Amino acid sequence: MVPDGRQLIQSYGEGGFRVSDVTYQGSLIVFPEKIQAWAVTVCHDISIESLGDAIVDPPLILVIGCGATFLPPPKNLRAALKDIGTSLEWMDTGAACRTYNVLLAEGRCTVTALIAVK
Repeated sequence: MVPDGRQLIQSYGEGGFRVSDVTYQGSLIVFPEKIQAWAVTVCHDISIESLGDAIVDPPLILVIGCGATFLPPPKNLRAALKDIGTSLEWMDTGAACRTYNVLLAEGRCTVTALIAVK
């Protein structure tokens, strides 16, 4: 069960997400306590810089949804995140939504960055 006030991802697709009964268009960074728009629309644009606030106070686990299909992460991203104490879980957006929800329900320190899919 997810604690009250936490951001639970309810659905994705059609270019957006439904999180805690609110619909958002475009890519998002979902923190346990807030949502932030994310300008990234393609996998190869994901970088330490593009993750911005998601790594200011590094989560122990960063779940990244790279889009509709799995593509490998950009070179050096995993090592750069490890250097700041963050474990990268890289997967397609659907799997990332489900994984984030499970980690959130377990009370794990996690943030997810999700590329919107059609």
